[in-house]
Amino acid sequence: MPVKQLSLLTFVLMALLSWVPPASAQEPVPLETKAKEAILMDAQTGSIFYEKSADEQIEPASMSKLMTMVMVFEALKAGKLTLDQEFLISEDAWRRGGAPSGGSTMYAELNSRVKLSDLIQGIVIQSANDGCIAVAEGMAGSEPVFAEQMTRRARELGLTQAVFKNATGLPDPEHKMSVRELALLAQYIIKNFPEYYKYYGQEAFTWNKITQNNRNPLLKDYAGADGMKTGYTKAAGYGLVGSVIRDGRRLILVVAGLTSLNERKQEAEKILDWGFKQFKPVVAYAANDRVAKARVWGGDKSHVDLLVTQDVKLLLSPSEQSSIEVKLAYVGPLRAPIKQGENIGKVRFLVNGRVLQEVPVETGEAVVATDSMWQKAWDSVVYMVFGG
Repeated sequence: MPVKQLSLLTFVLMALLSWVPPASAQEPVPLETKAKEAILMDAQTGSIFYEKSADEQIEPASMSKLMTMVMVFEALKAGKLTLDQEFLISEDAWRRGGAPSGGSTMYAELNSRVKLSDLIQGIVIQSANDGCIAVAEGMAGSEPVFAEQMTRRARELGLTQAVFKNATGLPDPEHKMSVRELALLAQYIIKNFPEYYKYYGQEAFTWNKITQNNRNPLLKDYAGADGMKTGYTKAAGYGLVGSVIRDGRRLILVVAGLTSLNERKQEAEKILDWGFKQFKPVVAYAANDRVAKARVWGGDKSHVDLLVTQDVKLLLSPSEQSSIEVKLAYVGPLRAPIKQGENIGKVRFLVNGRVLQEVPVETGEAVVATDSMWQKAWDSVVYMVFGG
């Protein structure tokens, strides 16, 4: 009687690898800053490396324009807006946010219509209040309604303290956020809207024949800086949301309550320097290292080596070196025939349950399909009973 081949189950295989990072480095020296409120976050994992009064409600000034842009970016992604769409510069947008205001403006003309792509650059690069008001009125009918929508959306994103009363960040006693919430907004933009995040690193923007430079002081000479937003009011002082990437690690910084432009720049750079000094380079795997063996069904070999094809280098803080997890994930069982060099899964490095880095793994050799019905039947039984 011929042997009946058993059906083969396919599932995602997860394995915790035995890679052990080197011993933790010495903890960094304590940090002191003149900023009244500050936070330093890893953009990928959300790890907090430093915080000072991070949950204190503050007047965020123009840094709250990050939320204004979240509303715009989400609408673009949902297809509710287009970059070519034009918005009216109303009397209010022109008078309260434009040239007559004496504040941050892109000098849009009264009753003109401006493309959204230009308004975005005006808001992001020049902190244009006229652009913010025009967007708010165009999207919600009025700025107060838009501000209510901003607050509601902030709650949905987990920002439990943020309250928005306008789209600009102009002074209002009830317009409040924390530096932690500003860092979370920055992280949200960076992760979800890479096609629009590029505007934050743009050094200048010319509109209405007037060129204005980006107000972010980090963009001028701080290595790896590519965003995000400054803020200032007399009551709030000088603030900054900054984003810097080096060697694959991106840090998000928020400082607030500083007394001058120079102090803001110095304190921001000091905290970032301190943050990047925490990281030590670690070689997790060298090129062509074997990370695991995978079970093969129906082949002349029962297992195949899984390799990384390039050096895998990580930057890890002392705490991460003691807590990082390394996991292999691939869809299995693998079925012969298998070619050498097939990309079949990924090795993920996780900190606090979040992926810090992931690299592909490939088969280290070819596996030929077997003609033996007995071997195929036995492999099927093994997988059904033991999962490989």
